[in-house]
Amino acid sequence: MAGWKSEALFKKSKEIMPGGVNSPVRAFRAVNQNPVFIERAKGSKIYDVDGSEYTDYVCSWGPGILGHADSRVIEAVKKACNNGLTFGAPTEKEYVLASIIQELVPSMEMLRLVNSGTEAVMSAIRAARGFTGRDKIIKFRGCYHGHSDGLLVKAGSGALTQSVPDSLGVPEGCTESTLVAEYNDILSVKSLFKKYGSGIAAVIVEPVAANMGVVPPVPGFLEGLREITKQYKSILIFDEVITGFRLAKGGAQEYFGIVPDITVLGKIAGGGMPLAVYGGRRDIMEMVAPLGGVYQAGTLSGNPVAVTAGIETLKILKDDNDIYNKIEENTTKIRLAAEKAFGSSVCVSQAGSLMSVFFTEEKVTDYVTAVSSDTEKYAMYFDYMLKNRIYIAPSQFEAMFISAAHTDEDIERTCYIIKQAAELLKSYMGMC
Repeated sequence: MAGWKSEALFKKSKEIMPGGVNSPVRAFRAVNQNPVFIERAKGSKIYDVDGSEYTDYVCSWGPGILGHADSRVIEAVKKACNNGLTFGAPTEKEYVLASIIQELVPSMEMLRLVNSGTEAVMSAIRAARGFTGRDKIIKFRGCYHGHSDGLLVKAGSGALTQSVPDSLGVPEGCTESTLVAEYNDILSVKSLFKKYGSGIAAVIVEPVAANMGVVPPVPGFLEGLREITKQYKSILIFDEVITGFRLAKGGAQEYFGIVPDITVLGKIAGGGMPLAVYGGRRDIMEMVAPLGGVYQAGTLSGNPVAVTAGIETLKILKDDNDIYNKIEENTTKIRLAAEKAFGSSVCVSQAGSLMSVFFTEEKVTDYVTAVSSDTEKYAMYFDYMLKNRIYIAPSQFEAMFISAAHTDEDIERTCYIIKQAAELLKSYMGMC
């Protein structure tokens, strides 16, 4: 629960920022609370302005795979700052980072650095459209690809219809070329291709859906997307903003053994600094200016401070052969603890070091089953965890992130608090 300093800051912030925050989920509205304001972080811990310490499983929504303020990354960034923050001109470090990414994700034969996942996705879709000469794209209900106009959509009366805007301020014309299918339902994709196939430029997907909670792909789903896009000569785009460098050194495409045409990276790629990447087949990326007619530019793209953080983070991940096993094992411990504590009253999903506790008895495989969750129960669960200094996502439909900085003690205590939370919820529901 927020302390008095957090409450005071939130009150002042609401006067000058919409909702008092710079990204909606931070407002804690989904759990009917006011947010805690963070002052500093180190390792697996964050500290709020009231002096409270929390074990952090948000990890800045994914970038913190090494934990907070890793000394190796921080020292490198400090040195980079001493040389200047941004030049608006090429640097050697941009090439170094691009080379490391290409080594870890070989499908990215050519790539471009940008500033955010939203920008990277927008640019990847533009490249796919420019290459194919087609306009339509397919996205999946419940998958989030940033807040660009063409992707802020939901399904209309059915999954096989063109979509209408899911936000005020987005003209219908911006989404008329966006088709919406059901995640993990390859038949919904085939139906769209049967109707619109010659006009579909690309299919964009989170290989593990992580913005409706964590929903892994069912066997054959990603393989089916790869097959049908090849059949229709459409572009398969993996949005690996979350899964990139988290599920494996080569991301979800290494983890599942599926090679997309274009990949979008973010979060871990910038080591916690504002940086994202899009890239893929050379013939597609050669369409991007100045080589081709697909225009994309950015003053701060590839700025040396963010690039430095990315280089140091990826070097550590590249050279450490144990990190992925460790964080997946720790995630499994938490998953098993939650399953044992709550029993059949929840569905716990895991993919590598990503996890979600869904408060539903249904097996969660798509958007419909995800939103069957009891958000009031999740809010109670969140409240208990926060009071016991465990910081998890303030929304049922976000992921839990485990980092290399989480200690055995962190994991054991977290499992214990989950058990206590389950007992409290069972007791409360028994009284209702």
